[in-house]
Amino acid sequence: MTNRWAAVVFAISMAVFGCFFIYPLFATVKGGFSNGDGSFTGTYFREAFINPIYLQSLLNSLAIAFLTTISALALALPLSFFSCRYEFPLKKTLTALVLVPMILPPFVGAIGITKIFGLHGILNALLIKFGLLENGSAIDWLGKYKFGSIVFFEALNLYPILFLNISAALANVDPSMEEAAASLGCTGVRRFFKITLPLTQSGVFAGLTIVFIWSFTELGTPLVFNYDRVLPAQIFGMLKELGSNPFPYALASVVLLLSAASYLLGKKVWGQEGTPMLAKATHGSTFRTLGVGRKIFCSTFFAIVVTLSVLPHVVVIILSFTKDWFGSLFPTALTLKNFSAALGHPLAVSAIKNSLTYAGMATIGAVIFGMLLALVIARSKFPGRSLLDTLSMLPLAVPGIIIAFGYLVISQRGQPLARLNPIENPTLLLTVAYGIRKLPFMVRAAVAGLQQTSVTYEEAAAGLGSKPFNTYCRITVPLIFGNLIAGAILVFSQIMLEVSDSLIIAQKQQFYPITKAIYELLNLLGDGPYLACAMGVWCMLFLAITIFGASALMGKKMGTIFRA
Repeated sequence: MTNRWAAVVFAISMAVFGCFFIYPLFATVKGGFSNGDGSFTGTYFREAFINPIYLQSLLNSLAIAFLTTISALALALPLSFFSCRYEFPLKKTLTALVLVPMILPPFVGAIGITKIFGLHGILNALLIKFGLLENGSAIDWLGKYKFGSIVFFEALNLYPILFLNISAALANVDPSMEEAAASLGCTGVRRFFKITLPLTQSGVFAGLTIVFIWSFTELGTPLVFNYDRVLPAQIFGMLKELGSNPFPYALASVVLLLSAASYLLGKKVWGQEGTPMLAKATHGSTFRTLGVGRKIFCSTFFAIVVTLSVLPHVVVIILSFTKDWFGSLFPTALTLKNFSAALGHPLAVSAIKNSLTYAGMATIGAVIFGMLLALVIARSKFPGRSLLDTLSMLPLAVPGIIIAFGYLVISQRGQPLARLNPIENPTLLLTVAYGIRKLPFMVRAAVAGLQQTSVTYEEAAAGLGSKPFNTYCRITVPLIFGNLIAGAILVFSQIMLEVSDSLIIAQKQQFYPITKAIYELLNLLGDGPYLACAMGVWCMLFLAITIFGASALMGKKMGTIFRA
């Protein structure tokens, strides 16, 4: 790409990011440090660290994020290493099942957890059946261990992101370095921590950053568990007071600044580029033969983790076929009517149509915009390409709840974008929010394709008189078409799963996307939770095709698009 066209893309990109990314964040922080007359004050921000309720919520959010990240790493690191280094029984099936938690919104899977550990759930029914509890008695597992349940569930839901990142990093480790270490007597666990892990630190950091920020700012799961002593739930509960209460601005500023600080700290400590590789690892050079005992251990460990992570989804599927399931080990009545009722429910019909509209428009925008950014980043010498690369990745490091909150702020009455107020019609704001949030996936997929494709093809076309636009359309795009499709599939599926933007920006029932509709159904008495599960299963079927399709197209390289 010529510097002239790169400059045009740069100018457009800066305008888009400035208006729909930087400005909402600035407006949020400004509101957290402003009095009613617009003058500067630090009172409300300090109150977030002094007020016992806000402080407890902050500490709880940080603790959940830290413990979730450590737990997810403890699961993903050995799984990634086993997958990239060893052959063992059922490897392909178990590795594919690792992606299952990515095909359902987290708070929908939380329904399964509540059914397992709830007061009248499966675990208590099992204990009664085996005589460990008296009939009619129950242990309130979620009431006693609600904090631990959130950490447990979020770790099982988010570890696939770390798995993909670490697997991608391990696939690029030069096998000669590990072989050289082995020849010098550095083997086994010592070689892993001395050689392999440091070589993959950038990939580990990328996954850790996303898992920490996502768990720190997760909104849906605490709401389902009825756990309001976390900052996202506190902010969500005060959204209706934006015009009169400065504290939601202050709490949102705290979340934003702490997320940014954690990202920058991690980048400084762990995020440096790894050692340059002379060669990339291949299947033939990395897969090692194991003894029978170690093969069984690898398969068993994989199976236990996968079973635990898939179990909530299995319970949701069973609930979707259930007419009555209360206090018993198995459902007492099954039905298929939930699926037809879910699709026929007034809330569901409009939500499906809305989600397809929002996701379709946002994906098209992300593909076009992401491809242009990728061309500047990977195919130009424009001085601002590094800045564009950084800006395009920042939405991964900024909490979704903060971007959504910022959009509400800049669309309030009297603000420059008041005409986009989502109370009237959130279509444009939701589409832009989805597109900006998921743009990094598209950019990374396109950049990865361009970096793996020799520029000589484009130079040859230019040498034969082909115009730049014609070259990109007829040469470049076909060469990286698989990456573009994989990126588009992932963007689309992630938009369909988006929770924070959906819960915050969509405020009228006629504009609800699927995730907001499911959340509303959960709160209805009677058949509401069963219909919500049926809608969740429809989402699972649709998203399973998209996620596994993207994985098949990109393989281990899929993890590289989760890098902030």
